[in-house]
Amino acid sequence: MNKAVVLLSGGIDSVTALALASRENEEIYALSFNYGQRHSKELACARWQAKYFAVKEHVLIELDMLSISCSSLLDRAIAIPKEETDSIPNTVVPGRNMIFLSFAAAYAETKRAEKIYLGVSQVDYSGYVDCREPFVTAMEKAINEGITWCAEGQGSIKVIAPFMHMSKVDEIKLGNELGVDYSKTWTCYEESEQACGECPSCRLRIKAFNEIGIVDPIVYKKV
Repeated sequence: MNKAVVLLSGGIDSVTALALASRENEEIYALSFNYGQRHSKELACARWQAKYFAVKEHVLIELDMLSISCSSLLDRAIAIPKEETDSIPNTVVPGRNMIFLSFAAAYAETKRAEKIYLGVSQVDYSGYVDCREPFVTAMEKAINEGITWCAEGQGSIKVIAPFMHMSKVDEIKLGNELGVDYSKTWTCYEESEQACGECPSCRLRIKAFNEIGIVDPIVYKKV
């Protein structure tokens, strides 16, 4: 059976990746993380989307990344930036995608899934080094060396980052074609009932919907 593991945060990228994986594979396993992020509302969106796309299994992993990492997404004493800067933003969580892909690889081995979908984009790089193609390529190689049935030549695992060179505009257009309900996604870095509309993540989302010419279905405090 054609199986895939999808890293599902509940944001635009991961949900669109889930929709694409659901179209391309027979059986989907979704993996989400509660790693101490202040915007944990995205996990509710992840659970909703997992049910909507009828995944075979949805697993939530509990991690305490604040104990090993420093980021404004983890530490509420650090202010979320409202403007883009030329330096690495303090929203970067060191090693996050490396850790997530390691869990996904172990999950894929257990389920004998030969694909892992990851919704990262080099176009939206903004200092996130673990969203670049060289990182994904290196992790795929490491996974195939570190997973027993791959290293022994019984199969291989492909890390698929379908939006690596795709703009947010084209990604949302694709999601609409795939039937994604973007009202059940969470993008904002802040911890609140409504998205702030000011953080870099909100700004990128708002800009994309405006360029497409359709209404963003979520409510913002300020736009």
